[in-house]
Amino acid sequence: MDTEAARQFWNGRYDRPDYLFGEAPNAFLVSQSARLMPGLGALAIADGEGRNGVWLAERGLSVTTTDIAPRAVEKALALAARRGVSLDAQVTDLEHWDWPEAAFDVIVAIFIQFAPPAARDRLFARMKAAVRPGGLILMQGYRPEQIAYGTGGPRQVENLYTEALLRHAFAGYDILHLELHDSDVSEGDGHAGRSALIDLVARRP
Repeated sequence: MDTEAARQFWNGRYDRPDYLFGEAPNAFLVSQSARLMPGLGALAIADGEGRNGVWLAERGLSVTTTDIAPRAVEKALALAARRGVSLDAQVTDLEHWDWPEAAFDVIVAIFIQFAPPAARDRLFARMKAAVRPGGLILMQGYRPEQIAYGTGGPRQVENLYTEALLRHAFAGYDILHLELHDSDVSEGDGHAGRSALIDLVARRP
């Protein structure tokens, strides 16, 4: 899917009065609260309507949030305004974004599995370059078993994550947490029900 087609697709999904994935932050992200200190600089990539970026800002982090869909970014800014926080919210295609080098203490990547393998490899490489030495990458995604559940995520098995894939992708990083689990997810209409998940916390040396 090219940039314009992707933008139109996601704009269409987000063009609704409520929030497709809800307004509450992702449960895995919340579980990592102890690592997320006020004053840290965070990047939330493909953050949709801003639920995770807004929550990070509420915790006192300085947050850049991105999404390809203008409608999503508009709703992220509205959510931030209602919660009394500010975001650097950018409409961008991550494939063509001018990624900053070693600029963030934390990069949050929650359900970014729109990327097929070649694009995913580039995305992971750019994430690894954008986090500062000692900084963290926090990621949650679906495992291949998710296709049988059908409760969210892509239908392309090659877009899904395995333990081996993430260990290879973040070789050379300190893997602080890597867990495979099946859990009930309740994130708006977009992610609802039993789900096959994998969680990663990796620290750049």
